[in-house]
Amino acid sequence: MLSGVSSSDSSDGRLTDYVAVGLLTRVVSRSIVDEVLAETGRVQKRTRSLPAHVVVYFVLALALFADGYEEVIRKLVHGLRFARVWSREWVVPSTAALSQARQRLGEEPMRALFDHVAVPLARPGTPGAWLRSWRLMAIDGVMIDVPDTEANLATYGKPEGGTRRPFPQTRTVGLSECGTHALIAAELGTIYQGERELAGELRDRVTSDMLLIADRGFYSYDLWRSFLATGAALLWRAWATITLEPIETLADGSYLAEVSNKSSRSSATRIPLASVNGNLRLATHIPVRVIEYQIEGHTDSEGKSETFRLISSILDPNQASAIELAQAYHQRWEIESSFREIEIQLLSGHGLRSKTPELVRQELWGLFIAHYAIRAFMTEAADTVDLDPDRLSFTRTLNIIRRQVTDPAEFSPRRTTPQP
Repeated sequence: MLSGVSSSDSSDGRLTDYVAVGLLTRVVSRSIVDEVLAETGRVQKRTRSLPAHVVVYFVLALALFADGYEEVIRKLVHGLRFARVWSREWVVPSTAALSQARQRLGEEPMRALFDHVAVPLARPGTPGAWLRSWRLMAIDGVMIDVPDTEANLATYGKPEGGTRRPFPQTRTVGLSECGTHALIAAELGTIYQGERELAGELRDRVTSDMLLIADRGFYSYDLWRSFLATGAALLWRAWATITLEPIETLADGSYLAEVSNKSSRSSATRIPLASVNGNLRLATHIPVRVIEYQIEGHTDSEGKSETFRLISSILDPNQASAIELAQAYHQRWEIESSFREIEIQLLSGHGLRSKTPELVRQELWGLFIAHYAIRAFMTEAADTVDLDPDRLSFTRTLNIIRRQVTDPAEFSPRRTTPQP
């Protein structure tokens, strides 16, 4: 129920001071938005009908609704119209005005906002989120269609080689918390950039309490060495073509081996990790633990039983057994579920709507923030009943939030104190 609304409230207040996005503001509060706008120099010196903080929430709303611009902004202010606090001087902006407001805002505030709010969500004991003391995290990539405009085509290009996708595409590599599906870091790129290149930019978001899981497409000696330097534990699938000669077989069936850089394979140079006093950049050979196994009924393209070959920086079986690591690796699929939620549930499989590269990036950050906020709400709800967040339906939660955004009873009419 709306409370505290009176005729005096509507006479001296401006509609744009009341705009919010329902439950999403629990994660993306007005104070955080104002802080980010100040940091990125987007605080406006003159009053506009579409101030920057309203445009931020409008970009978030674009991730929730597939409607046209004017219909989306109507949804944001529907509750205020119902409560009779609609300012007579304020009219629904045109599509052109909303587009110009997005251009004024740019990409930087949305990226900074994502960096501010996107942190791991799992608490100690959250089901499916941990292996012993390590927080299970995964990296993976996703490609998303963008409109086929001249500007987008010049930046992003179209996939070639037999694909039937008719549109230019972005490539994003993300870092996600497996137990909650929360995307906490992302690097945006184009089809001309490889996943390994983009993954390397996520290094600073990886911390020592994480177990970082990746598929074989991400393995390279340099990238492995780079992420190892973060102090995080690593668990990556390795290509069958990589030579991993057993050095010692361990009691749980795994074995110790070494990975090496290309230059050292054809020379007598050998600088083991143990001899470089922690300076990983000097090492040519790094010890790893190899776990090999097959899953009953799981076959490759030739119908043969597929062998999974994992390498890990956890060398001691007492810290994590081979079975535990094999089970943990398959949590990597949770990041693919996260990207499906973004592509299918939020975007409805239609791709982005922005016609210029900067607005494409702005829209992507808004999309990732909205997905994170939904996942934060789901994790909080699951924690209250000690339930695995995976057991909750993303689609049902999204529908609840969409209804809540447009529900007149859910808007708070209280003004936020203007920032100096």
